[in-house]
Amino acid sequence: MKRSGILNRHLAGALAELGHGDTVLVCDAGMPVPVGPRVVDLAFRAGVPSFAEVLDGLLDELVVEGGTAAEEVREANAETDRLLHDSLPSLALVPHEELKGLSAGARLVVRTGEARPYANVLLRCGVFF
Repeated sequence: MKRSGILNRHLAGALAELGHGDTVLVCDAGMPVPVGPRVVDLAFRAGVPSFAEVLDGLLDELVVEGGTAAEEVREANAETDRLLHDSLPSLALVPHEELKGLSAGARLVVRTGEARPYANVLLRCGVFF
């Protein structure tokens, strides 16, 4: 049994398969999940687990060189906007419809129970050396 880090075996295994340039969509409960990418659905109840909790756990495990979020987050969800800008080394903002299109190319989708709007980010994996 793992001592720390991400304990969910499906998520831990999926993260171990990621490589440089792969993308991971971390999304709220309302984001349309694209057909194609591997999906780890962590949603339990509205708000559980939160987007912030899941993002924090993923950033502890992954090398992330940047991310893409919906520009609508600025006005609709200031708390998530601050979290994304504070947590990611490089953040691009695009219209939500464009983010949905980009998410179809994700290698992995991690669905949270977040119930606030635009709590979604497409993370781009980096390399540790």
